[in-house]
This record gives sequence, structure tokens and C-alpha cells, in this order.
Amino acid sequence: MDNLKELLTEMKDRLEAIELKLDKDSLQKEIRELEAKTMKEGFWDDSELAQKVMRDLTGLQNLLVSLEALEKDIDDLVILQDLFAHDDQLDSDEDQLHEEVEKIKVKLEELELNIFMNGKYDRNDAIISIHAGQGGTEALDWVAMLFRMYMRFGERKSWSMEILDESVGDSVGYKSIAMLVKGDHAYGYLKHEAGTHRLVRQSPFNADSLRQTTFALVEVMPYLPENSEINIGKDEVEFEAFRSGGHGGQNVNKVSTAVRIKHVASGITVTCQTHRTQEQNRKAAMALLSAKLWEKQMQEQSDLESKIKGKYQPAAWGTQIRSYVLHPYKMVKDLRTEVESNQPDNVLDGDLDMFIETEIRKLA
Repeated sequence: MDNLKELLTEMKDRLEAIELKLDKDSLQKEIRELEAKTMKEGFWDDSELAQKVMRDLTGLQNLLVSLEALEKDIDDLVILQDLFAHDDQLDSDEDQLHEEVEKIKVKLEELELNIFMNGKYDRNDAIISIHAGQGGTEALDWVAMLFRMYMRFGERKSWSMEILDESVGDSVGYKSIAMLVKGDHAYGYLKHEAGTHRLVRQSPFNADSLRQTTFALVEVMPYLPENSEINIGKDEVEFEAFRSGGHGGQNVNKVSTAVRIKHVASGITVTCQTHRTQEQNRKAAMALLSAKLWEKQMQEQSDLESKIKGKYQPAAWGTQIRSYVLHPYKMVKDLRTEVESNQPDNVLDGDLDMFIETEIRKLA
């Protein structure tokens, strides 16, 4: 029973730390401000912005509800524990109390993780770009494997995923692929996945099945709506429409629906060719360009490594953040947190929570 009391005291202290960092009064004020926005005339005229406001509002309301529910649950458990401590006839219910404490502990950890993701854009959707590094055909397949891994992770979170652009490999996989990830705190969860990912395995593309090491670079940026602080004038870009060479059916391949946009001042060029209409591709390309310009702006404002994807490094030896070894043994290891898993198949199937959450907590 003493151990249970200590655990409840620790949980109560952790909840008080959350409340101190969160500031319930500020949270309630922010909720009221967002609610006021939804009441304004013409709120739904900009559906994209309106959806973001509604999602932010729902997220904050759920956060407040979770906080208040935890307060009540922990207080109730403290009272029950005190009753058990003074009544020997209740000892048989101690196991049940332990079970309830463990359930509340899980909820507390989920709330802590949410609080840790408090960056300016952590609630935003995210744009992930994956690029083949050293390794030839093997690297193209590795991009496809990483793409699938993040797709499966998104499915576990009930997020929606939309391909913005892809450059298909000559025989397998992708030279590069970019996708928009829509979901609560998508950028907050995914931003630390940026960096070089290393794969070691017996190559299925080698007749001798030799062990091969290959690399891919993952970039993660927040999705910024067109009316965000990154304003791009029409005279700042060069626009080109062309026929897509990828998947998408007759309309995509026979009509100039694909879009290429170059930002003249920076030289940054983006393409999008996965949608059926030119306007859809233009909008997606502008979103990708805005994210890249914001990332460039952040790098220029700081002498430190970028908080978005880190200082640019080639996807090659010595620059990886995580290694995935499938042969001669099985292990995935994050080189920043030392977190390991001996079940790489599960990790590549989207089981990334252990790696992602450890990194978020370490940097909080």
C-alpha cells in the first residue's frame, strides 16, 4: 500500500507540473478566442482556414477536458487509497486499485506528451519529403519502404495522407516522394523524424544476395496555409504546366495538369503532378513551396542547427539518425536517444511510437 501511495503522490506532482506549464486560465482564454472566431460572419468563406481553427479549437477543448478529468480521477484514487490504508477488510480490492492507477498513469503520460508538443507549428499538418541517397536501386526501394512506414504510422493515428509529388524509380521505388499528412499535431509528432535513415540488409536486387547499406533523407516541414505569414507574390514565381509522367489515369497523363513552380529569388523549385486538375496541383505545389521557404527563413534566422530538419547533410555514411538492420541480425536503433527495437518488421509497419515519443520527451 505504501508503494501505491508513493505512486499516487508522484502522479499528483506530475499533474501539478502540467497545470503549471499549461496555465488553465490561458487555455480557457484561447478557447474563448477561437470560439469567437467561429461566430464571425463569413467564417466558412475560407474553408481551409476554418477547418484549421475548428481543429485547433477541438484539440484545446479536448485538452481541457482531459486535464480536468485527470484532476478528478487522481483525487478520487487518493481518497480510495486512504480508505484502504485504514480498513483491513478492503485489502482484497487493492489489486483493482492498482489497475485503476495504471490506467490513469497511461492517460497522464498521453497528456504530458501533448503538452511537450507546444511549438508554434506543432498542431499543424506536416509535409514529409523522402529522397534516395547512396545505394542505387536499393536506395529507391528504401524510399518506398520509408514511405509505407509513415503511411502505416499515419493510419494508426487516424490521419489522412495525400501524395503531393513523386519521382518514380526506373525499375522500383522512388527517387523522391512528398506527401501531406493531415492530423492533430502531425508536425509535432513527425518533425524529429527529419534526417538520414540507414538500411542494412541482404539486397534482393543482387544475384549473390550480398549485404548492402543504403540511405534515404527525410525532410519534415509544417504545412502553412496560403494566407500564412509566408506571402508569395505572383511576380515572385515562375509557373510552368506540363504533362505528368506518373500514375493517375488518362486525364493526368494526356493533359498538362502537372505543375512546376520556381521561386525566382531563392531558386527553390517544386513540382506536383499527382492530382487530376492543374488547380489542385498548383495549390499543392504552393503549399510545398511555402514550407520550403519557411524552412529556409528559419535557417537564416539562426546560427544554430535548424529546428526543422537540422543542418543539411547528404544521405550517406556518418550522418544517420536511425539505423534499420535486417541482416545479419535484426535491430532498429535511434542514434540520438539510444532507443532500440529487435522487431524491425513491426517498426517498418508503422510502430514508431517508442522512437518518436522518446525524442519528444528528451527535447521537451
